[in-house]
Amino acid sequence: MSDSVDTWFDQPLVFTIAERHVRGRFVRLGPTLNRILSAHSYPPVAEKLLAEALVLTVLLGSTLKAEGGQLTLQAQTGGGPVELLVCDYRAGELRGYLKFDAERLAAVGPDPTLFALFGEGFLAITFDQEATAERYQGIVPLEGSSIGEAAEHYFEQSEQIPSLITLAARHDDAGCVAGGLLLQHLPEGEVGRDRLHTRHDHPEWTHAHTIAMTLKPEELTDPAHSLETLAWRLFHEEEVRVESGAAVSRGCRCSAEYYAGVLRQFPETERVDMADEAGNIVVDCAFCSRIFPIPLGEIATPN
Repeated sequence: MSDSVDTWFDQPLVFTIAERHVRGRFVRLGPTLNRILSAHSYPPVAEKLLAEALVLTVLLGSTLKAEGGQLTLQAQTGGGPVELLVCDYRAGELRGYLKFDAERLAAVGPDPTLFALFGEGFLAITFDQEATAERYQGIVPLEGSSIGEAAEHYFEQSEQIPSLITLAARHDDAGCVAGGLLLQHLPEGEVGRDRLHTRHDHPEWTHAHTIAMTLKPEELTDPAHSLETLAWRLFHEEEVRVESGAAVSRGCRCSAEYYAGVLRQFPETERVDMADEAGNIVVDCAFCSRIFPIPLGEIATPN
């Protein structure tokens, strides 16, 4: 282990194993996660699903190198009790929201499958690069035992990069803690050898994958051990280089000014129809549950 850092909560740990052509990152969310969850009263099944989705969003979003880039994770339902799952990450700011039918969700039990939650749904992963105005989106079926496994299919189909994603969440007296690991085989191969992304059975990847599979869910959510400790325990026989990623914070970007700008794009007649008796258009932010009464006079179109 080199470049020693100690990371417990709300900050990814990035690591590379050069000799195995493997890269990865850990993250464990605590205070930031609970700030996001506090906006709504989520039952345990919904809380676990959203917590793991937020961890996945950080694992993927923190790979963006260009400043201002955004990663959006959205699960589209196919008839299940979960109607909408959306999370996004931009420059360390994280937010997420889950909409569901409470009665139907209660009926699926404490440990439902993805199919029980979403039906024949789809997972959409969208990378927006602000600097180049480029957008890339991959859509895969919500198949497997977890949303992390569905994301593995995304990398296999869209990126052709062998990947392992492990997610875990738990709730105790201190609140919710969730953690995750993203492990990948580097796609660039040396001259004269097979391109690594075409070899899911490559010995280097098989070795790293087998070791990573020994990681227990409780280790990901145990605040007694830093993420660096987890990396060392798994790969102590390798030379692992680690560095801390950007700190994560709750980052809902809602504001009265932002919503006023959006509402100005509507025709004046429609804005009048949207207003209440007091002359306000009331906007409710689903991400943070804040309510913004926007007076019609503040969004009048200039003559």
